[in-house]
Order: sequence, then C-alpha cells, then structure tokens
Amino acid sequence: MKFLVLNGVNLNLTGRREKDVYGGETLEEINREIEAFVEGKGHRVDFIQSNFEGELCTQIQRAEGVYDGVVLNAGAFTHYSYAIRDAIASVSVPVVEVHMSNVHAREEFRHKSVLTEVCKGEILGFGKNSYILALESFLI
Repeated sequence: MKFLVLNGVNLNLTGRREKDVYGGETLEEINREIEAFVEGKGHRVDFIQSNFEGELCTQIQRAEGVYDGVVLNAGAFTHYSYAIRDAIASVSVPVVEVHMSNVHAREEFRHKSVLTEVCKGEILGFGKNSYILALESFLI
C-alpha cells in the first residue's frame, strides 16, 4: 500500500512554535518516524507540506488512483476551508483527518472542523502518534 501524509498551514514550524502544544520535534523528524513505521509494515509513504490552500486541494485531487489513503493535518484550514472539504468529497481515496493536539480542549474556534464529515475518520490529541494511529486505521 502507498499513503500520502499531507500537512497544511504552519506545520512546517512544528518543533519551533508552541512546543507545549506540538512538542519539540520538527516535522521532518516526525516524518522520519512515520516513514520508519510505514516501511516497517511493508508499505510506502510520501510527505507534502504546504501553507497554500489551493496546493492542498491539488494534492488531494492528485491522490486519486495513486494512494490507498491520505492522512491530512490541515492545520487552521480545518476550521474554515470549504475548498479543501470539497476536494476531499470529490475523490474516492479515503482521507483521515488528524490533529496533534486535542482541539476540543483548546480555543473555541478550533472545536469545529468543516472537513470531518467528508473524511473516513478523525484522530486527535495523541501528538505525533495521531499520524501513526491514522495510518494504522488503513491497515486494519
């Protein structure tokens, strides 16, 4: 199987911003751990991070027929991007929404996701392990 881990806005700053929320590891370090997990299971994974909403939509569209599943941490786009929502709804490849933090224990504006209803599921609050749990969901 082949997976895409797609990270959105500001996640390139993981390990440098809000360490109490996101931890001290960089996105690159987290991606290496994810890659080791996936390859250890005999599968492949690609990683893309973008701060641009349209680029995330394009990558979701391109995932069709290429990947068996997409793990998406859209960052702040989660709460208002109907464009990303529509991109997910337009493809048959399953998408799992992830968040490293428990968004329901944070600011009220983070409590609502416009993406969840078109995703296969949502995993949040387990730090970098949210990605691993999402990938594991494709393997069971």
